[in-house]
Amino acid sequence: MKLLTDLFSTDYGLMSISGIVFMLGMGVFFVRFFTRKMNEDAPRVIK
Repeated sequence: MKLLTDLFSTDYGLMSISGIVFMLGMGVFFVRFFTRKMNEDAPRVIK
């Protein structure tokens, strides 16, 4: 329980959460971005 209290109530805990959320969001963005770009280029390469 002390772990969760430290995670959500201290400055270093909140920075850790924000860093983790940022990295996960960036990962989702890049997966969607690269998937969209690959799907756009696929018809051009097949011809």
